[in-house]
Order: sequence, then structure tokens, then C-alpha cells
Amino acid sequence: MGARGFIAELRRRNVLRAAALYAAGIWLLVQIALAVFPVFDLHANWVVRWIIIAAVAGFPFALAFAWAYELTPEGLKLERDVAPHESIARLTGRKLDFAIIGVLAVVVLLLTTERFVKRDSAIPGKSVAVLPLVNESGDARQDYFSDGLTEELISALAQVRDLKVIGRNSSFRFRGAQQGDSAGIGARLGVATLLEGTVRKQGDKVRIVASLINASDGSLLWSQTYDRELKDVFAVQSAIANSVAQALQATLLGQDSDALKPDAPPNGNVEAYNALLQGNFYDQRHTAADLRRAAEFYEHAVALDPTYAYAWARLSLTRTTLVSNFPESLSRDEQTSIASSAIDAATAALKLEPDNAEAHLARGAVLENLDLEPLLAESEYRRAAQLSPHNPDTMRRLAALQAELGHFEAAVEGYRQAVTLDPLAARAWNDMAISLVALKRYAEAETAERTAIQLRPQGGFQHAWLAVTQMLAGDLASASTTARLEPDPLWRNWAMALTAWANGDRALSDAPLNGLIASDADDAGSQIADIYAQRGQPDEMFRWLEHAYATHDGGAVEIYTSPFVTTYRDDPRFADFARKVGVMPPAPASGRSPP
Repeated sequence: MGARGFIAELRRRNVLRAAALYAAGIWLLVQIALAVFPVFDLHANWVVRWIIIAAVAGFPFALAFAWAYELTPEGLKLERDVAPHESIARLTGRKLDFAIIGVLAVVVLLLTTERFVKRDSAIPGKSVAVLPLVNESGDARQDYFSDGLTEELISALAQVRDLKVIGRNSSFRFRGAQQGDSAGIGARLGVATLLEGTVRKQGDKVRIVASLINASDGSLLWSQTYDRELKDVFAVQSAIANSVAQALQATLLGQDSDALKPDAPPNGNVEAYNALLQGNFYDQRHTAADLRRAAEFYEHAVALDPTYAYAWARLSLTRTTLVSNFPESLSRDEQTSIASSAIDAATAALKLEPDNAEAHLARGAVLENLDLEPLLAESEYRRAAQLSPHNPDTMRRLAALQAELGHFEAAVEGYRQAVTLDPLAARAWNDMAISLVALKRYAEAETAERTAIQLRPQGGFQHAWLAVTQMLAGDLASASTTARLEPDPLWRNWAMALTAWANGDRALSDAPLNGLIASDADDAGSQIADIYAQRGQPDEMFRWLEHAYATHDGGAVEIYTSPFVTTYRDDPRFADFARKVGVMPPAPASGRSPP
């Protein structure tokens, strides 16, 4: 067989088409790996490398297979066993042509989408992440100090106009990150520059080394070493923040930069500031015991400097969180006492500094979680956002409040802004999923909730809400499985009761419901109301909502975010309860409900 005859035979047996389809398929697989693996924080390069190696090794076998076999209506047969008049090689060739065109179309679509996504999500030049400063004192008990300085630098740089500064939750995920991975960290956080450094605190002396790094190539933009007495730590923080701003200003910022000052005690008391940093350290751990310790440190800070508005605000926020998130750890008398002191602390902070963003945030948290007055809390959160427009926690709290008031589109937009500044904060992704469910955008909600689970695998409520999302989307089998994965007993009972009922198993639903009523009635009134709402028992639902209100259950003000309770929006009792808990304006004088 001559060369021409051999080529003709290759065409007749569709070997060339098979080769083209093989190559197009591998290309598509590579593009998918490059696009998908980074989403799960996996390095795609080694995967792509092995895909290519395997593809090259398998290519000769694919060609040999195409040469030796023909696809017939009866299945694969050796080409020599197919009579010429029975061959459908030409028809198979047309099918292969369509398959090649289809694969190439998908590849083009992926490349086009990637181009536009990259253009939309391009990392802004005016962006920085402050990585946790490394404690080099040799004493792990000094971690609070290096962490505190890191948070203060984040807060100070967030004052710079038009500068994107990544929030604490995301930055602190890179504690102990290996040097040389600046490009990977910058890509995950969506920033062009990284501020990193070390702290050595010994006695009344402190040494701080700070460096500004170009994330794309790891090059050094600016570096400085500060040897100071501890009493000068406030000036050092301000100097670092201003130096970073100036280093970026030449190419990134406008002509002016704000004076960047830390949240120092007005009387300059270093011990009060030290107590504040220790309070912040324990507050971030977010357990009932740690919140108690945090409150003790904040109390010490304001005792040393009664004019320390920021410390008063932090004290209020911690006390509010303790009462609203961990009521089971407190007696009734303790709840009443701590709630009252949270109100007093927020009032003191605002009186001392009416334009302190943290003070307005604290007052808003009191109104929302303790007084159950979300309409009043909204104005406080908005004022905090005006005073500190780049604070992701403020954005998340405001978005959550908008969700409570039923403004879900605005809430989702607020959450998206929050995760732009704090992309690795599970709480914002979780809260976004709740609002997306209210909008019946179940696929987006599931994606957001899975992101939250990936970021915080053992976090309570997340699997429960994913189960409810799957249930509402019609995937009842997955919902039942996911509900059992919920680590928190209260939320697991809630999710299992709902998913079992949706699957038609009343007995399996009754068991967790009875467990909630027996063990968590005073903490889960709103969750019990959800279950009765799903069951079509509005009288029981409203009775448990009233119980939730009486026991200061935060879920009482979240009736708009419940996909079960909102099915009774046309019931007059819904509007009455909504006004009672403050998520609906008072009825006009005519008695008609507002639109």
C-alpha cells in the first residue's frame, strides 16, 4: 500500500477524525481543570501535567483502536470482520465531525467566558492584604499583640480612599503561609500587594519589621524596621500605614491620603491598649468561654481609660454576641444582666465619640439582637457604613438586616460587597445563601452554602441550611443525607424534621421535633415554628413565634427569611407579628397595611 493509499485508508477508517476528537477532548479536559480546580483551592498545574502525559501515552493506542475497530449497529467489531457493503464508516465519520465541532464549541465558549470573567474580576491595582504579623518574641502568649497590630493596620489602611483592603477573616487564614507564595495568596484574596512583617515585644521595647510586597512577582516595594519603646507603638502603627499609603500612592492612589491613626486610648495608656488587644484576641475565638474572657479584658481597658470609646464599643459587641449567640451558657439572670450592660456600654461609646463607627455598630447590634428593633438598627448600621465604608463586617451586618426586613436583592448585593473585601469569610457566604433561597435562586444558594462549608467545615447551621436548600429545589434524597451531616444538634434536629416531613415520613420527622421541644424550647422557638409552618399548622406556628419573641430568640425577627413562615404572609397574624418584632413599619392611621 502506497502513501496515498495509506492516507486514504486512514480517512476511510475515520482514524484522522478520531485523532482530532481525541486531541479536542484532551484540550477541553485541560481547560476545565484550569477553570475548576482553583475554585476548590487546588493547584491545577500538576493535574494538567499528568493529563498531558497520560494523553500523549494513550494517543498511539487510540489511533490503533480506531484503525482496528469499526462502530456498527451491533456494536464494536474488528474492521476486517465487517463486509464492505455493511460498513457505515461514512455515517460514523459524520457523527465524529459533529462531535468534534461540539467539543470545539465548548472549548471556545470556555475560553470566551474565561476572558470576560477575568476582565470582570481583574485584580485592582489599588488593593492590599495585611498578612498576620509573625510573633518573634519566642512567647506564644504574645500572639495577641502581633495579631492586634495586624488588625489595627487593616483598620487604618481601610481609611484610605479607593484602596481595597482585605478583611481580617480572610487575611488571617494565611497565618504561617510559606514565603514565595505571594502570587497564590494575592490571587485567592484578589489583591495586588501584600503587607507582611514581624513583631518582637520584650518588656517595654518593641521591634516591628514591615514589608510591602508585589503579589504578582514577590518583589519588594517598601520595607522598614522600627525599634521603639512600647509607649510609642501608636505612632509606629500610624507611620507604617502612612508609609504603605505613600508607597502605593505614587502609582495607585490619588494625591491625598487620610491621616491614618490606630484606635488608641485617648489618654495614651499603653496598658489599656494592651488590654484591648487581648480582648480582641479572645473575641475572635467566638466561644462562650472566650467571649467572657474578652469582656473581662475590655472592662479592664475602660477601667484604665473611661474615655476609651472604641473599647466601650467592643465591650458592648462582645456582650451582645454572648447573650444572642450563646444563651444556653447563661442563666436567665445572667442574660438580663449582660444584656443591660451591653446597652450601657454602647451608650457610653456613642456619648464619648458620636462619630465612632464601632460605636454605631455596637448600638445597632443591641437594637437588632437585644431590643428586637431591626428598623431602628438599620439606621445605626447605615451610619457605621458611612463612617467606615470598607469594613466587611459592617457590610455583612447591614446586608443581614436588609434580609430581615425582606429586602433580599439589596441584601445579596451587600453580601457580594462583603465577600469582595473578605472572600474567605464563611459567615457572609452562609448569610448570602439564606437571601438567595428567599429569592428562589436555589442553585446560587447551594453554591454559596457549599463555599461556606468549604471555608468552615464544622460550622453550625451550614449543612442544615444546605439540606433545606436542596429540599426546596426538589432534591429530597440529597437533602436527607445532608441534614444528617449537620454537626450542631439543634440545627440537625431542625433540618431532619423538615427533610423527613418533605419525604413523607411523619414518624421520622416527629422524633427530632419532639427533641427540640423537650431540650431547646427556649432557644429554638423560631425553628419549631418553621416545622409547624411546613406542616400546615399556622396556629402552632404563631404560638411558637410568640414564644420565640418572649424568650428573646433572634429568629423571631427573621420571619421574612424563613421560606416556611412566609407562606402565611396573607394571614393577618403575620403582619401583626411583623410589626410587633419591628420588621414592618407601624400600620397607617387608616388601619390599612402599608404596600
